[in-house]
Amino acid sequence: MALKLKIVVGSTRPGRVGPTIGQWLAQAASAHGLFDVELVDLAEIGLPLLDEPAHPRAQQYQHDHTKRWARIVDSADAFLFVTPEYDYFPPAALINAVQVLAREWAHKPAGVLSYGGVSGGLRAAQVLRTLLSNVNMHTLPNVVPVPMFAQHLKDGVFHPTEPVSSGTEALLGDLHGWATALKTLRDDQAKAAKAKAA
Repeated sequence: MALKLKIVVGSTRPGRVGPTIGQWLAQAASAHGLFDVELVDLAEIGLPLLDEPAHPRAQQYQHDHTKRWARIVDSADAFLFVTPEYDYFPPAALINAVQVLAREWAHKPAGVLSYGGVSGGLRAAQVLRTLLSNVNMHTLPNVVPVPMFAQHLKDGVFHPTEPVSSGTEALLGDLHGWATALKTLRDDQAKAAKAKAA
């Protein structure tokens, strides 16, 4: 059974290009052949700003949107986040989506594809990687940046450069290796918890 990769489009702004880049990334990940791939758009999830009264570690979610998001995240074995850079930072919607949950992220690998101007969104990617590490994810150091992203859009389609394509291929390989190892860890932890409860 293939490991499950969720590709998360982090911008919810009207006119955003995240879904366009995300579509290309989902196709590249599917062609890579090692994952069962799902593209997840935060604009469609529609998470309000931290509207759950209980701390996320309690997993006592009251709202359907949080429960749906928790199921999506919990079912994943690995993540690829697609993020622009707003004021040298990831979008607030993406930060919120990470912070609304806690346990569901643990012991899963995460990669980042960032896009922006001349920096390719690398400053936003670094901030995001720190946050993901703080929720107990294994964040891969090799970010795939897309500088001057508007130059690579034509007729609503993203056309990557060779370094973006080869960098994505390498990132997917690393993600699969870590996803395999960390799934074993999570399975062992679940068995130990079950045995302790018995």
